[in-house]
Amino acid sequence: MLWSNIIATCVVLAGVPSSLAYPGMGEQMAEIMRRQGDSGEFDSTEPLGDLITLPDSQLTPTGADIKKILTGQGTPQSTTTWTAPKLGSSACQKDTCCVWQYIVNDMVADFRGKSGRCTSWARRAVRLGFHDAGTWSKTTAAQGLPGGADGSLCSTDEINRADNNGLQDICQKVNGWYDNWTKKGYAVSRADIIQMGATVATVVCPLGPRIKSYVGRVDNAKAGPPNLLPGVDQSADALIALFRDKTIGPHSLTALVGAHTTSQQFFVNTTRAGDPQDSTPGVWDVLFYGQTLGTKPTPPRVFKFNSDIALSKHPQTAPEWQKFASAGGQQDWNEDFAAGYIRLSLLGVNNINKLTECTKVLPGGTPSFTPNDQSNVDKWLKTADQSATAKKISNALHAGESLLGWLINLINGILGGLKKAT
Repeated sequence: MLWSNIIATCVVLAGVPSSLAYPGMGEQMAEIMRRQGDSGEFDSTEPLGDLITLPDSQLTPTGADIKKILTGQGTPQSTTTWTAPKLGSSACQKDTCCVWQYIVNDMVADFRGKSGRCTSWARRAVRLGFHDAGTWSKTTAAQGLPGGADGSLCSTDEINRADNNGLQDICQKVNGWYDNWTKKGYAVSRADIIQMGATVATVVCPLGPRIKSYVGRVDNAKAGPPNLLPGVDQSADALIALFRDKTIGPHSLTALVGAHTTSQQFFVNTTRAGDPQDSTPGVWDVLFYGQTLGTKPTPPRVFKFNSDIALSKHPQTAPEWQKFASAGGQQDWNEDFAAGYIRLSLLGVNNINKLTECTKVLPGGTPSFTPNDQSNVDKWLKTADQSATAKKISNALHAGESLLGWLINLINGILGGLKKAT
């Protein structure tokens, strides 16, 4: 029984008119309902994989911690760090995570831009993690079909599907890392490289969470089922149903779509290729939520997906959307995203109890960030110009470069041309 029904019943039985409710009672009740919904109607607490059947007495420390996270009782972020032994040393060989430190170092070099923002490689890595894991659902799993975080996106014809446009280059990079380390004799999987890449990219993006990260997934040579990834024109009801079938409720769905905050779209509307989904591309902030809602000033170059707009208004997702958009929403969003992403990254993984946590190999986060070129970015965002010059600015942002120096002249050139036109 929902808290809303219990509260309504108690009010009626007590004969208390709504006019006697004390100031702030509505907000407190809304928060109680939200928390109740987190573990019921609005979020899943279902275990996954082998954790469904294994008794607690047989869980490893990692399995037990993951089960707590999945059931809403654990902590999905970690600040644990270490100093890795030298690669190839006996100490390194004894630690499953050691080789991952060196793989992560390679990832960070590609993911962090000169401006401090995350690069296009980082954004692709986050999207790749979503798309590889997203080919799993309870319906298809019950039919014995493959799918989930199994590396198949980069090893089968999955990569040729239209909804994976733009991921070909990052798959080549994943396959390069995989070939390099397996040839050296290290037991790594594409599935783990993909999911580690997503969590590394998330924390490399300024303000991003440091999500607990695991290795030990098994690769699958079979492509996952089609038509299980979200579309940018789907209704909110369709998206909520799609993700429920993945054990992901509306609360976590709202948090997960916030990854659009770093992005620049290229395939939804090719005439506006490179336009970002909020005013701070490459930064992991909650501005996306406010600008999608329209509660924050939104310059013309910001591109909104119809699906995001629909979710921002749906009664099952709007309250959480508004909370993330409000003051203090960053911390709540990071925590909720981390929990939701851990669940997503374990879809279709049937050996969760045997995984190893390697969060310690992730770089430290960037809890505060002020771009030194944001005023120039803002000038570009105020234009709708699609000239070759504007594209150069878009590409520079996509690569994580700073809009200082010679790029200032490009921006001023655009603005000067617009003034003459008007």
